[in-house]
Amino acid sequence: MTGSDLDAIGLLQDAARRSLYAYVVAQGREVSRNEAAEAVGLQRTLAAFHLDRLATAGLLDVSYRRLSERTGPGAGRPAKLYRRAATDHTVSLPPRDYLLVGKILAEAIERSGAEETLYGTAREQGAAAGRALARSSGLTLDDLRRDLAERGYEPYQDGSRLRLRNCPFHAVAQEFPVVACGMNLALLEGMLSGGGLDGAYVARLDPRPGECCVALHSKNNVN
Repeated sequence: MTGSDLDAIGLLQDAARRSLYAYVVAQGREVSRNEAAEAVGLQRTLAAFHLDRLATAGLLDVSYRRLSERTGPGAGRPAKLYRRAATDHTVSLPPRDYLLVGKILAEAIERSGAEETLYGTAREQGAAAGRALARSSGLTLDDLRRDLAERGYEPYQDGSRLRLRNCPFHAVAQEFPVVACGMNLALLEGMLSGGGLDGAYVARLDPRPGECCVALHSKNNVN
């Protein structure tokens, strides 16, 4: 944890900034000041101020691009656009380095060839979580979507697929993709089976740039 982490997260205590940040993150693409302001009901000038504060703190990335196809004189200046930053911010008081522990464990698993043991354990943990969600009434896809959102996956519907915009294990996955992505796949497979959704959906490695490596596919539309 650094002072910049505290500053960045502290900015989100403001309701307007929190709403703007949540909106930008949920879109999964670049968002203009006008769009963000209209979406959360703020004046453009105030929205721009808050968006720039979030960008300065490292919570949003900024780019510039013309939104129309016009070029040359009269085309106007490129619009300032925002999207979620790729960097992570964590706060632990007192400081605790769980990321370092995760990387050490991942390297130990890789060195010892214990991936299958890890995947089996992850699948069991996922199944237990799925059973707990299902209880007596059964688990629906909406139930699973809400739980995945709480776990930080940021799920969204993409046709017949439920895609995951964020990987909660991103930092470890960058260095140890076989370990982290395989564990993630097994965990989600377990959640589907434990919740009784494995008859209708299957978890598959289906990476997209900047998103989680796993997507949930409807078995009626699996290619």
